[in-house]
Amino acid sequence: MVSLAHTALIVIGFFSLFNGILPFNLDVDQTFIAAILTIIGYAINDNVVIFDRIREQRGLHPKEDFRTTVNTALNATLTRTLNTSVSTLLPMLTIAIFGGESIRGLAVALCLGVIIGTYASIMIGTPIMYDATVAAAKKKEQK
Repeated sequence: MVSLAHTALIVIGFFSLFNGILPFNLDVDQTFIAAILTIIGYAINDNVVIFDRIREQRGLHPKEDFRTTVNTALNATLTRTLNTSVSTLLPMLTIAIFGGESIRGLAVALCLGVIIGTYASIMIGTPIMYDATVAAAKKKEQK
């Protein structure tokens, strides 16, 4: 949830800061809402893929240290995550550059969202999950 909120807030902040400055439409309208919801959906998918791989690794190697399991799972999904992000980003950049004025704001929001969402899934969501899981395990051991 933290990584999803981070991604949405960065895109909303970008639109708020640069509205009227950049040479294309950054108004908050139905297209903007669609972009935010699409970005959140994209980021959820990234998180699900990473967390599912962590769950799978825990099942395959139950005696392995949790830190090693998370690291292995993250490394296993890193190439897939980056390839998916780049293959999504390239058409969005093309639309942002060559597309019409009415869709340019959507394309810019999606470009920003894909970049920030990928970063947040890897660098925010997974570490927070790891810290929360380790803290819960320590708390459980103390009881």
